[in-house]
Amino acid sequence: MAGLIATAVILLVLLVFLSRAVRVVPQARAVVVERLGRYHRTLTPGLALVIPVVDRIRERVDLREQVVTFPPRPVITEDNLVVGIDTVIYFQVTDPRASTYEIADVISAIEQLTVTTLRNVIGSLNLEQTLTSRDEINTRLRGVLDEATGRWGIRVNRVELKAIEPPPSIQDSMEKQMRAERDRRAAILSAEGVKQSEILRAEGEKQAAILRAEGERQAKILAAQGEAEAITTVFRAIHAGNADQKLLAYQYLQTLPRIAEGEANKVWIVPSELTRAFGGLAAFGGRTDGPDRTDGGQAR
Repeated sequence: MAGLIATAVILLVLLVFLSRAVRVVPQARAVVVERLGRYHRTLTPGLALVIPVVDRIRERVDLREQVVTFPPRPVITEDNLVVGIDTVIYFQVTDPRASTYEIADVISAIEQLTVTTLRNVIGSLNLEQTLTSRDEINTRLRGVLDEATGRWGIRVNRVELKAIEPPPSIQDSMEKQMRAERDRRAAILSAEGVKQSEILRAEGEKQAAILRAEGERQAKILAAQGEAEAITTVFRAIHAGNADQKLLAYQYLQTLPRIAEGEANKVWIVPSELTRAFGGLAAFGGRTDGPDRTDGGQAR
């Protein structure tokens, strides 16, 4: 009976020893182990053995990237304006031993270093540069923080300015300036629209006038061509009929009344051929009247 009790006690002691000696380290974690009060080793993810009483777990370190947001802090610009800036830091522990023994409070140290560096950077910029140079400020902050935290076993991956808040009076002035700028752009766009509209209207009127003049020109050309063809046809018909001077004189006499209808026609031009034609008509009339009178005389 005593042997069974002793065996059970021994087994219980072994179980307690194994429970204290065996350690399981999760993925993306690291465990700092001290032996007799001094740094002994760093346990990596997986199964590890430690000696109870002699070894002691000093710190469990998270190796994943961490995000820390710092509240707005007042910063003075080069032109003596106070702005509130809050930052976001993305960092990662690369050396668990250094992060455990080189710095007491990592988060507080990063925050104070960020505020100090931010005041140095913003102090060399005016308000306008501060509002428009976020990328430059982020790059300078990251460079300074990464260099300072390197000996703490920490790598700063990224620094972002979450918000930049100027004083209320400056914000009101900026809003008025932006409103005036928007009004100016709206006026410019409206003027450009009116200008383009007037240009298009003038171009349309120009094209319409050109087309109208072209139409009138074509109409006159066609009318002139029609008159020319009519004259040519009449001329050909006259020559084809072998007209003599008497017929021409007769046609001219028929045209004289139409010539006289114009108010501007003050001078009549009588061709020389017309007098000869009249002479021919007179001779023709004399020959016609003579026999009648002779016949009449003979009858009487």
